[in-house]
Amino acid sequence: MRPRKACLLLLLLGLAQLLAVAGAEGPDEDSSNRENAIEDEEEEEEDDDDEEEDDLEVKEENGVLVLSDANFDNFVADKDTVLLEFYAPWCGHCKQFAPEYEKIANILKDNDPPIPVAKIDATSASMLASRFDVSGYPTIKILKKGQAVDYEGSRTQKEIVAKVREVSQPDWTPPPEVTLVLTKENFDEVVNDADIILVEFYAPWCGHCKKLAPEYEKAAKELSKRSPPIPLAKVDATAETDLAKRFDVSGYPTLKIFRKGRPFDYNGPREKYGIVDYMIEQSGPPSKEILTLKQVQEFLKDGDDVIIIGVFEGESDPAYQQYQDAANNLREDYKFHHTFSTEIAKFLKVSQGQLVVMQPEKFQSKYEPRSHVMDVQQGSTQDSAIKDFVLKYALPLVGHRKASNDAKRYTRRPLVVVYYSVDFSFDYRAATQFWRSKVLEVAKDFPEYTFAIADEEDYAGEVKDLGLSESGEDVNAAILDESGKKFAMEPEEFDADTLREFVTAFKKGKLKPVIKSQPVPKNNKGPVKVVVGKTFDSIVMDPKKDVLIEFYAPWCGHCKQLEPVYNSLAKKYKGQKGLVIAKMDATANDVPSDRYKVEGFPTIYFAPSGDKKNPVKFEGGDRDLEHLSKFIEEHATKLSRTKEEL
Repeated sequence: MRPRKACLLLLLLGLAQLLAVAGAEGPDEDSSNRENAIEDEEEEEEDDDDEEEDDLEVKEENGVLVLSDANFDNFVADKDTVLLEFYAPWCGHCKQFAPEYEKIANILKDNDPPIPVAKIDATSASMLASRFDVSGYPTIKILKKGQAVDYEGSRTQKEIVAKVREVSQPDWTPPPEVTLVLTKENFDEVVNDADIILVEFYAPWCGHCKKLAPEYEKAAKELSKRSPPIPLAKVDATAETDLAKRFDVSGYPTLKIFRKGRPFDYNGPREKYGIVDYMIEQSGPPSKEILTLKQVQEFLKDGDDVIIIGVFEGESDPAYQQYQDAANNLREDYKFHHTFSTEIAKFLKVSQGQLVVMQPEKFQSKYEPRSHVMDVQQGSTQDSAIKDFVLKYALPLVGHRKASNDAKRYTRRPLVVVYYSVDFSFDYRAATQFWRSKVLEVAKDFPEYTFAIADEEDYAGEVKDLGLSESGEDVNAAILDESGKKFAMEPEEFDADTLREFVTAFKKGKLKPVIKSQPVPKNNKGPVKVVVGKTFDSIVMDPKKDVLIEFYAPWCGHCKQLEPVYNSLAKKYKGQKGLVIAKMDATANDVPSDRYKVEGFPTIYFAPSGDKKNPVKFEGGDRDLEHLSKFIEEHATKLSRTKEEL
C-alpha cells in the first residue's frame, strides 16, 4: 500500500508543478499582449502627434510661407506683422502677381526685424477666406497684432513693401474711420447741413451689416476725396431707437439718402464701387436742362418713354426749386427735364411755372390728350402732388411692356397684355401699330385696367407658362391680376371684339386662372409634404389644418442648408394630425394667393387653420430646429400634447 501511495503522491506533485509552470507562462503571455497593446497605442498616439505636427508645419515656396486653416492661428499667434495674400490656383491675376510677391517676401525677410510673407489658397482654406471676407483674388491684407488691415494700393513691390513697413512700426495705429458715427445728439445737425449724405442704420449683431461694413468704409474713403466730398454715416439702430423709429427702420441694414435733412430711399448696390457710382449719380441734379427746341422734337419723334418737362423763369424761380425736390423722389424711375426757354414753352403750349407730361408720337392716339399740364407753385404745390401727377400720366393708353421697364412701369394690376412680334423700327412699325390700334379700341373702354403690348420673344417664358407658346396664333393675350393669378385668352383669330369679350369675361369673374405647376406627386407620404401649383389650395389652404409652408429654389444655398433641419422638424411633428409641414419649389410653381409673397429664398409662412388669408411669415429668428419649433408652437391652433410633453 505504501509504495502505491508514494507513487500517487509523486504523480500529483508532478502535475501540480506542470500546472504551476503553465500558470506562470499564462500571465507572462497576457502581460506581453498588454505591453504590445500599450506600445501600439503609443505608436498610434505618436502617429497622431506626427500628423498634427504635419498639419501645423509651415512650408515655404520660393520664400513665401504657405498657411492653411490648420496652421494659421498657431503661426500668427506671436507675430507682430504678417503680410497675407489670399489667392485661387486658377486665378490669372494671382499667377501674374506671384513673381512680384516672391520678390516682396525676399525683401521683407531681410527686414529688421524680418516680416513674414505668407499666401493662403482661399479655395481650400474656406474658413479663413470667410473669416477675412475674401470675395476676390488676389486679396492682400496686412495682419497687425492679429487685426487685419486691408491693402488698397497697387500690386507693386515698391508700394506693398512701403505699406507693410509703415504698418510694422511700433507706434502705428489704424487711421480713424471715415464713416461718420451719428447719434441723437449730432444727427440733425450733420444731416440737415449736408446737401447729400448716405446714412446706414445697422445692428451690431447683423450678419449683412458686418458684410457691408468694410465695403461701406471703402466707399466712404473714396467719396471723401471728391470735391465737394459726399459723406457717409452710420447709426447703431439698436442703441438709437428713437432715430430708428423716426425713419421707419424695420430691418438691417437700412440705407437712406438725406438731402438737407429730407430722407429718400437708397436703392443702389452694396459694394464699394457700386455705392460710389450710385452716390455720384445721386449727387447731381435730378433734372437736366433742355436748351433747344430741336431736343424736344427729337424726344417726340424718337423717344421710347414718357417725356417730363418743367418750364420755369430761371433757377431762382421758387417753382423750379419745388420741381427739383419732387424730381428727387422719382429720379431713379423717370428722366426729368426742365427749360427756361420761351420758344420751347410756346411750342409746348404752356406757361412758365408749369409741368408738362406727354408721350412720344408712336404712343399717342386719338383716344387720349396729346399732353397733360400741371401748375407748379412754391408753397401751394406739394411734392407728393407732383409725384402723383407724373405717375398718373406716365403710361400711354397702350404702352410697350419690356424687360427694361417692366418692374418700374407695369406693376399696376389688372394688366392686360397682348403678345406678338412688336418692332417699332421703320420696316415693321406699321404692322406693330396695326395690332396696337386693335388694343386701343378696347383699352379706351376699360380705364381701370392697364393695357400693354409685349414682344412674344422677349416674354417667351411667360407665354409658355400661360400655355400659349403652341397656340398657333400670331397674336395672343392674357390678364395678370392683383393676386398674381394669370388668365389666358383662348387661341383664336385676334381682333378688337375677341379681346373685348375676353376682358369683359374677366371683369365678370367668368375666367379660370392658368396655374404653372409641376406634376402632382404620385407618392406624397413623406414627413415633408410636397406642394405644387395644382395642390396649393387643397394642401396649404385647407381650412381644417395648420400648415407650415417653405417656398424654396433648388439652386439656393440657404435652402439646401435648411433641408435637413426642415426634415427633422417634420419628423418631430409627424404625429400631429392637424399640422402639415410642407415645401414648394417656387421657381417651378405659381403661388395662387397674393397673401403668400415670395421675395427671397427660403421664405416660410405659417397658415393657421380657419384663417388662411392671414399667414404669419417666419422672420428674424435663426432657421434652426429650436426656433422653427417655437414658431410653430406660438401660432398652431391644432397642436395636441402627448403625456410626455405635459
